[in-house]
Amino acid sequence: MAPNYMTYVYLLIAVLFETFGSTCLQASQQFTKLMPSLGVLFGFAGAFYFFTLVLRDLPLGITYALWSGIGMILITASGRIIFGQKLDAPAMLGLALIIAGIVVINLFSKSGTH
Repeated sequence: MAPNYMTYVYLLIAVLFETFGSTCLQASQQFTKLMPSLGVLFGFAGAFYFFTLVLRDLPLGITYALWSGIGMILITASGRIIFGQKLDAPAMLGLALIIAGIVVINLFSKSGTH
């Protein structure tokens, strides 16, 4: 059965939770700050819960590729906006190539459904 639109909504929610958890991980300063450390637990718990909902309809490899691609974009933006982290041209090129691979998988592969 083909995934419905809610599958992709759950995936986006999972990635948003993961982005929040990863951002809190950086802010926790190796778990020395309480609130960001609690944010890590909350973010990753939510991420993995919604990730399991996505796995009902999409194969693990496709799900993880989408998760990784969307997550890379959001985490890169989070690092830039919140922490002032800048990427050089080779890093940006590498990220673009990874994202291009994810796009190819989703546009042309028949592996996206069970």
